[in-house]
Amino acid sequence: MKKLVGYITTSFPSNNFTVDLCSSMAQNGVDILELGIPFSDPVADGPVIEKANLISLEKGFKLKDLFEVSQQISPKIETLWMGYMNMFYHQGMENIVKKAQELGVQGSIIPDLPHEEAIAYKELFAQYNQALISFVAPTDTKERIQTLVKDAQKFIYLVAYAGITGSGQSEDLTQIIENIREFSPTPIYIGFGVDEKTAKDKAKGVDGVIVGSAFVKHLLDDNMSLTQKITKISHLSKEIKEKINE
Repeated sequence: MKKLVGYITTSFPSNNFTVDLCSSMAQNGVDILELGIPFSDPVADGPVIEKANLISLEKGFKLKDLFEVSQQISPKIETLWMGYMNMFYHQGMENIVKKAQELGVQGSIIPDLPHEEAIAYKELFAQYNQALISFVAPTDTKERIQTLVKDAQKFIYLVAYAGITGSGQSEDLTQIIENIREFSPTPIYIGFGVDEKTAKDKAKGVDGVIVGSAFVKHLLDDNMSLTQKITKISHLSKEIKEKINE
């Protein structure tokens, strides 16, 4: 059974809503929840997630909101934090990693943390039983992939194309996937541009998909009530989970 990782912007529009939404997603096919930490310059994200980030910040998002949501969500579904290095650095990496463990969070995704710098935190994450997710991009050489996936934890985040999330581009990743398999038994999950239309095709050859913009765009739809948003995203979760396992 292929896995579905679902990204949601934390506290957009409120903590209680995020908890209710994530609980429903967990009941409708999402296997791992990626709690996005709002940041003013989310360099790997497209305009949809960037907009949700900025609105959440404007509404007063603080790290205590992330902690409150995580504490309620992590007992119900495997939870990861997705954020940018600026926040981790300024809060203190050990403080954040220790807090994640205390709250039941299982790891972090930090897209702007280069592999060579991530190595410095390897022992710290291990100390607190936290995974630091490894990335592989279509532009990586076979030799580079061997380095990137060594000791990869939980899953390898395969970027579907060079660019930002949500732009819907497509590349042939067959050789990249083969190269990863040669060097690591860790499951491969593909992200960037995955939605209900592309999920079945993108899931070929990998172990799961990561969906973000396709969910968050419905959070930005002012024509729907909060209840309708939860219903829409939950149905979408179920649809994508079914398609990747057809």
